[in-house]
Amino acid sequence: MSKRKYCGDLSESHIGEIITLYGWVNKVRDHGGVIFVDLRDTKGVTQVVFNPEEKEIFNISERLRNEFIIKISGKVRARPQDAENKNLSSGSVEIVATEIEILSEAQTPPYSFDDDVSEDVRLKHRFHDLKSKKMQKNIIFRSELIKVIRDFLYDKGFIDIETPILTKATPEGARDFLVPSRLNKGDFYALPQSPQLFKQLLMMSGFERYYQIAKCFRDEDLRADRQPEFTQLDIEQSFESSESLINLVEEMFQIIFKKLKNVEVKVPFKKLTYQECIDQYGTDAPDLRILLQLNKVDHIFEKTEFEIFRKPANDKNCKVSALVVPGKDISRKDIDDYTDYVSKLGAKGLAYIKCNDINNIPEGLQSPLIKFLDENILKNLLDFLQVKNGDIIFFSAGESDFVNKIMSELRVIIGNQKNLKNSALEILWVTDFPMFEYDKNAMKWKAIHHPFTKPLNFNKDSDLASVMSDSYDLVLNGVEIGGGSSRINEYDDQIKVLKVLGLDDAEIQEKFGFFIDALKFGCPPHGGIAFGIDRIAMLLLEMSSIRDVIAFPKTQSGTCLMTDAPTLINNNQLKDLGINTDKKK
Repeated sequence: MSKRKYCGDLSESHIGEIITLYGWVNKVRDHGGVIFVDLRDTKGVTQVVFNPEEKEIFNISERLRNEFIIKISGKVRARPQDAENKNLSSGSVEIVATEIEILSEAQTPPYSFDDDVSEDVRLKHRFHDLKSKKMQKNIIFRSELIKVIRDFLYDKGFIDIETPILTKATPEGARDFLVPSRLNKGDFYALPQSPQLFKQLLMMSGFERYYQIAKCFRDEDLRADRQPEFTQLDIEQSFESSESLINLVEEMFQIIFKKLKNVEVKVPFKKLTYQECIDQYGTDAPDLRILLQLNKVDHIFEKTEFEIFRKPANDKNCKVSALVVPGKDISRKDIDDYTDYVSKLGAKGLAYIKCNDINNIPEGLQSPLIKFLDENILKNLLDFLQVKNGDIIFFSAGESDFVNKIMSELRVIIGNQKNLKNSALEILWVTDFPMFEYDKNAMKWKAIHHPFTKPLNFNKDSDLASVMSDSYDLVLNGVEIGGGSSRINEYDDQIKVLKVLGLDDAEIQEKFGFFIDALKFGCPPHGGIAFGIDRIAMLLLEMSSIRDVIAFPKTQSGTCLMTDAPTLINNNQLKDLGINTDKKK
């Protein structure tokens, strides 16, 4: 009796056995009357041989085309030494078929997996794309990642608890996706941006250790590492310090890297404060693999006659930032390319000084800036930046947030292009975030993390810009993969924070009444963290797009090319929901 096996599991140990395989026809080759079929399943590919002596099954094999789904049985034998396929795990053996059954015929596929097709074509035919070796590997890896996480958290005593998908709209940063209620016409549910309030309610309910692999939804502009619906690992625990949670997360990632990548990661992870990150890298999610750092040089240019540098150097809301690129051959074309790049980000240009001979000022320096800068200023600049011959300095001056954006992106572009990296993996904790930041467009304060984060130095006389929070982000190779904090657990403190954000008593009750009321009945000190599963999988697999680790993703315009979602709804359904729209189906 034949045994069911998977294509990728076959080896020389199975020689002589009669086995059965199910799978997809990957390729058909006719070699002088003998037909060879590469059969594919989720474990790999195996070569199946159909001999003309077996007339009945040979005749069936002549009908086979790519992507036919078949069942075959046959004897495993060794391939001739000169015919082994080193690229296949089963490449030293083949199966001589004695039975075949076509389970499903297939039309010619929309494209071959070896074709160089656009992502739109892949997404339009995602059912076919998911058969590819790359996508099957990615989706299986993602499943293994989630299993490792679940096993770890169960062992640590965390309880998996689901929270609602249809819930109340609450202001949490991005726009909500809304769902109309047929039973309550005119009212709407919101899809959760995160389980934030529910997991805190679980802490109040006495579940000291909670986790969930949760679906979350945010109606925001998309990019390569962002989707309107995404998967989040949620962790919350009571009666533990932030340090305890950080230690837990570090242990979890040690296991993830060891089991899935066979990579040892050292703990504790590096830590930088939010302000250190901004000062040294211009971003709160720096890629520490890149050796370059930014330098604030306001003090150098406070008294220069060069107004483009002097004005921001003397404005507390502005800065002059310098980036030293060491000893790499930066060509004129490179400088022009970098200038074009920052111009697209909104910069008016890119100032630079090329340091050919730092002992010969100013003749040894090459830049349009030289004629505007005093020789003493140039000397002080080179000394402060510890510049060497062959280095080039890039500058940006202006409003601080804008300069940080320009220089942080320039740092990454140059670091990647010129291979100025010291490692393949850098994990970083970013701590000590400010609690609030002022939104100039909305003309009000907002919470940097969320309104339920615990402030550290907050009282009625506090300068809001100086209030810090007990919060922390985890950054992997320059991408934020998770963020968390200690939570507010006192009613009065929570009310105070919400009022700073511009909510009055009526708005607080309307938007957060159920949560605020629960706080009155006691809430343990607690904290947690949330991680983007999709981003973690993308980074571990070294993919450039989050869509490559999601089975059925949306495009950057939020559409599904395979199903054509979103689509118009017919008038009868809209009528049931009490909705009128200008668009008619």
